[in-house]
Parts: sequence; C-alpha cells; structure tokens
Amino acid sequence: MDVPMWVWLVTIGAMVVILAVDLAIVDHPWSKKSGPKEFGLKQAGWWAAFYIGIAILFGFGLWYFGGGTVAGEYFAGFVTEKSLSVDNLFVFYLIMGSFAVPKKYQHEVLLVGIVIALVMRGFFIAIGAQAINAWSEVFYLFGAFLIYTAIKIVRDHVKGSEEQEDFTESFAVRMVKKVWPVTDDYHGAKLTVRKDGRRYVTPMLMVIVAIGVTDLVFAVDSIPAIFGLTQNAYIVFTANAFALLGLRQLYFLLAGLMDRLAYISWGLAAIMVFIGIKMFLHALHENGVAVPEISTGLSLTVILGVMTVTIVASLLRPAPKDAAGAATGADAPADLPDAGESRAESLSRGSGRE
Repeated sequence: MDVPMWVWLVTIGAMVVILAVDLAIVDHPWSKKSGPKEFGLKQAGWWAAFYIGIAILFGFGLWYFGGGTVAGEYFAGFVTEKSLSVDNLFVFYLIMGSFAVPKKYQHEVLLVGIVIALVMRGFFIAIGAQAINAWSEVFYLFGAFLIYTAIKIVRDHVKGSEEQEDFTESFAVRMVKKVWPVTDDYHGAKLTVRKDGRRYVTPMLMVIVAIGVTDLVFAVDSIPAIFGLTQNAYIVFTANAFALLGLRQLYFLLAGLMDRLAYISWGLAAIMVFIGIKMFLHALHENGVAVPEISTGLSLTVILGVMTVTIVASLLRPAPKDAAGAATGADAPADLPDAGESRAESLSRGSGRE
C-alpha cells in the first residue's frame, strides 16, 4: 500500500490535535486556580475506551481503503504494541514509586513520556524501514533479537529478583545531577526553579529523564516486533502511535491490577518467539528458499489468543497475600508491585532488553 505524503501529514496532524485536546480537557492548562487534579478511575476508563475506539475505527478505515490484508496487519501490529505497552506500564509504575511522584502530577509526566516515545519510535521506524529496503537479511537479525529477548524475559522471570533498582540513581539521572543541583521537593509541575540566585532542576525533570531513557529501551524491541508483522512504515507508525496515545489513561486504569498480571511476561515472550520465527521464514522466502510463510490472519489469531489466555490466567490466579494497593504518589508505601512477575524486572535490574 503506497501512502501519499499528504496522508502522512494529515495523520500526524490529527494525532497532534488529539494530544492537544487530551491536554486541554484533562490537564486544564489555562486554569491557574484549580491546578492539577488526580486522575480518577472513571475518567481513565472513559479515555481508555475512547482511544481504543478511535484505533479500531482507524483500522476499519484502512480496511475500507486498503483491503483486508492491510487492516489485518494493522490490527496485529496494534495488539502487539498495545500488549508491549501494558507490560511497559510496570516499569512506569516502578519509576513513579521510586521518585514518589504526587498522583496529581503523574498524568503530566506520562504525557511527556508518550510524546518522547512517539518521537523516538518514529526515528527507529525510519531507520528500520530503510534497513529492510536495503538489506532483506535484516529479518534474520530482527528475528534472532526477538527470540533472544524472549529467552531473557523467561530466564529473568524464573530467576526472580530479591531487590529492585532505585531509578533515582540510574545512569542518566546521575549524569543530570552532575550538571545541575536538584531540589529535594517538587515545585508543582515545574522542571526548574531559581533559588538563591542559582538554577535548580526539580525531581519532576528527573522523572521525565528516567522515563525518556526507558522509552528508548522500549523502542529497541517494539519496532523489530512489529516489522515482523508488516513492512509498511505507515502501518508500523500508526499502530505504534495508537498503542501509545491512550497509555497514560491505561496506566491509572490498571494501577490496581499491576500485581495481578502475573503471567503477562510469559505471553509476551511467546509472542516474540512467534514473530521471530515468522521473520526467519520471511527472510528465507525472500532468499528463494521454499518455506511456508505465516499469514497475517494467523498472526493476529495467535497474538490475540496468547494475550487473552495470559491475561485471563493472571486474573484467575489468587492475589498475593502481601499485595498492597497502588504504590505511587507522594504517600506511596514502600512495597511496590511484584515486578518479578513481569518484564519490568529485567529492566529494573539493568539486565532486560538490551
């Protein structure tokens, strides 16, 4: 499917408008009296449903204009990226807890994180598309990387973890601290403040730095995964964008279930292995080897089936006896969700996605 430049521009413009409307309605940037407010569960539910709804409508639009194969590739990519994004929320959850971000500021931090993620993934998509066009053998590399990542997810899950990394002492945060002094307390949503004639950065900036670096790591395996389902850069971009747009609402909606999604890492590992095998078969086929290729319909069925089974199994699993509610906010308890049950554990120990 050839996508004209004006379609790209309209799509990107529409996403910018959606983010602006989201910001205007949810964050009330013009209102200085009311200030930021906590993101409620009902509000998060409606917004999460809205974003999923427009993603589905977009897929039907692709079906109408591009046909069933194009739409199938988009939906398979969207479900994959959304599943990866849900698991990524575990790490966001840990970061918020490490920095004790007040709950009323968390949605602003997540919005900045989403914008950073969109820019980074757009950059990786451009590189990936050029690499695929120039060298079809790159599918071997992508496939091997996904299978390697899946093995590390399972290995780290089985090994377990005795302690979590303190994200306030991550490499990127330490580098910022060497350049600028950091205030002890939050100053609203400000990133910097002036004290005693000197410019200080606030913990809010440190949180954004930590999430920005995390977004970069997330993109490393997210982009190869979706290129295993489609090589159309437009579908890759839109599937990623729609998966990310509703992420901050989904964060608050799932915050109470973080410690219940115990098997999601197993499901994601299985999907990565499946897509890795699909990439190997596609690369062999491109090189003239007579091997069967996995269809888009089968890919979508497998991805939906695996995630449905893992989520249902996680929710049916008895809740941990020591589960303590949400662990974010200024008054967050010390006990964070059991990140050993998710891919977040790998990243928190610095031994996850590489």
